[in-house]
Formats: sequence, structure tokens, C-alpha cells
Amino acid sequence: MILIVGLGNPGIKYQNNRHNVGHMFVDFIVPLLHCSIVKKEKLFITMKQSNNETIVLAKPLTFMNNSGITISKLIRNLKLEIRNLVIIHDDLDIPLGKFHIQFGVGPQLHNGLESIEQHLKTKDFWRVRIGVDNRLPKNNYLEDGRPQDNRSPWIEGEKYSLQNFSLDEKTLLETKIFPKIFAQMKLNFKML
Repeated sequence: MILIVGLGNPGIKYQNNRHNVGHMFVDFIVPLLHCSIVKKEKLFITMKQSNNETIVLAKPLTFMNNSGITISKLIRNLKLEIRNLVIIHDDLDIPLGKFHIQFGVGPQLHNGLESIEQHLKTKDFWRVRIGVDNRLPKNNYLEDGRPQDNRSPWIEGEKYSLQNFSLDEKTLLETKIFPKIFAQMKLNFKML
């Protein structure tokens, strides 16, 4: 069994935020796996059989900083080995358009991941780190204060992660990045 969890915050207000790219990715792969997602308690969840493996997709409905509560409960209920957990999340250490699939390695700071690590008492699980940073570097402005290109101006990470993706950024994710991530996950996990 493999559990794929997309991190994000609940509610329409947050659905297009950079911080919700994990939820967005789960929404993207649900139709590709020919399944539907249903609401149960504090999460949206679906199960799918593929190549004699059970794939569980989940989107916690707790706020990001409390993700560990829901995920640890789900792991106990599923009797899942933690090494079969895959967390999909935003990463400000990686530029928009890039991603990393890594075991036990995460960003410098991510409160949702910290919550998960605290509740599971380990960092030994898979992470799909989706780059969401499209800010202009702090020193990349013209003399009159205007940015040198069309990227977002420099904003502190906590505020920036709660901003919505632009239409162009969302299109890039849905047409280029998410398909690449899904293809790589199929290779890495050989069960999708």
C-alpha cells in the first residue's frame, strides 16, 4: 500500500494558494487514476487498486500546520509502514517549474512537514517537493524601484506562500509540471 497525501489548507479562500499545491496535485491525479475522492471526517480520501497494490490519495482538511494530526491517525488506521508515505508539498527553496522527489529530505522550513515529523517521530518518508518560488531576488530591481522582469516582487515566504498562483503559473503547473511529477512517481513507486 502507498499513501499519497497532498498538503494544503482547507476552504475556497486557499484553494489556489502556493501553499496548496499539494491539494492541487492530488486533484490533478485523481482522474488519471480513474477514481473519485470523497469526504470522510477531516480529509478527502480515495482508494484505488493498481498492479496488485492499493493506492490511497488524501487531502487533509486540517490547516497545514496541523497536518501531522490527521496523517498520523490515517497511517494508524491503514496500518501503513511509514516508508510508504508520500507527502506532496510546496517548497520555497525550489523555483517554480522544478521539483524533487526525495526520501527524508525537505525544505529548510515548512510548518506542515514539521507537524508531520513531530507526530510520526521520524523524517523517514517520501516527499514530492514542488517548487513554488517565482519571486524576484531582493536585489533585482531597477533604480526607480520597478522589477526587472514579470516575476513577483520580493515578499517574505510566509506571506508569499499564501498568495494565489497567477493564471500563467497555474497553467504551467497543470500542463507541464504536474504531468512530469506524475510520470516520475510512476517510475519511482512502480505501482501507479
